[in-house]
Amino acid sequence: MEKKMNKNRSVYAGAAVIAAGCMWGSMGLWVRRFSGEGLDSMQILALRAAVSAVMLGICLFLYDRKFLRIRIKDLWCFIGTGICSLLFFGYCYNRTILLTSLSVAAILLYTAPAMVTVMSVFLFKERMTRRKVLALLLAFAGCVLVTGVLEGEQAVSALGILTGLGSGFGYALYSIFSRYALEREYHPLTVTFYTFVCTTAGALPVTAWGPVGAFFAGNPAGLLYTAAYAAVTTVLPYILYTTGLRYVENSRASIMATVEPVVATLIGVFVLHEKMTIPGAAGVLLVLTALAVLQKES
Repeated sequence: MEKKMNKNRSVYAGAAVIAAGCMWGSMGLWVRRFSGEGLDSMQILALRAAVSAVMLGICLFLYDRKFLRIRIKDLWCFIGTGICSLLFFGYCYNRTILLTSLSVAAILLYTAPAMVTVMSVFLFKERMTRRKVLALLLAFAGCVLVTGVLEGEQAVSALGILTGLGSGFGYALYSIFSRYALEREYHPLTVTFYTFVCTTAGALPVTAWGPVGAFFAGNPAGLLYTAAYAAVTTVLPYILYTTGLRYVENSRASIMATVEPVVATLIGVFVLHEKMTIPGAAGVLLVLTALAVLQKES
């Protein structure tokens, strides 16, 4: 009976992780609006974190204040998720986009599942199984095809590769530091809230806030749009992903989240009427196959 309950929890947790990846995949639609209003990527990141922290903080204050309590000695876990992961990842990814193409930046970012898998073997004693390795290879190959990096010549500088790998490392650190926080019996809501608080604190001194104020001043519905953006691409997916980490290994969760570029591609095709290439379609199938391989292991 207990074994069946654990399996059901694993299935639901996996579904939560995949749902989080799907929500992250919609981010491009929202970001285009902010970019069109003159905000740069760091301002968008800081705004996203700040609004998410305020929204979730109010909800937790009204729902149950015990979720707002943390021990000072555990603050490093949230500095890890908020600054070492989200802020560092955002900075490196933005730099990589400027130094290389979008497709190259995306591929270097999706080295993260491999990093999570290797780190989790040493830090959390997770098993390295054949199915896991196969799923990892399928997912990465799928991401390569989906981004279209093989369809043209790509000039990549050494600095671009370095910052790209940095973005993947920062992205991977969220799974690692979140696991440490969960092992200290913090609720996923607590982990998510303090992640955004730390990200906002780290972004404050390095973000030009003038254009953000101008955006709200010139857009009466700007606050509502920003709240919806934060809820769909940040608050809900990070809660779902962190919740999933309670019952799913870091390595498996990170691979499952590679559904993100698949969803982004499908949105581009069906919503923005972008062209679906044959390699792109093959990449979608490879990522879905990787998810199926992981499900058989659970």
